[in-house]
Amino acid sequence: MGKLKKVVIRLIEIITILSIGLLFTVNILKPIYENFGILFIGNVWFNSFGVSYILFVLYTLIVGLCISKESILFKKRITSVFFWLTFIGSNYVVFIPFIKGENPF
Repeated sequence: MGKLKKVVIRLIEIITILSIGLLFTVNILKPIYENFGILFIGNVWFNSFGVSYILFVLYTLIVGLCISKESILFKKRITSVFFWLTFIGSNYVVFIPFIKGENPF
């Protein structure tokens, strides 16, 4: 029963972060893009997942470094190369429209 509880907690964390990322994308990122003259059209799910992953990294850093220092899960996540490469990719997805002047996705 302990493993099922951990899986449910991780699933709730993922759904919560994705939901908050979508809300941030629609309510915060969209007005910022439009303020810079960038049309918020196309496949904006890339932007939403980028924002969600940036929030996920911030959540992992806060919990892993401050709250739950002894958690193996957060230690492995923070030291993972794939974790940081995906973070770089998500930053690219969110910030490249400012450089290109349009949302290329």
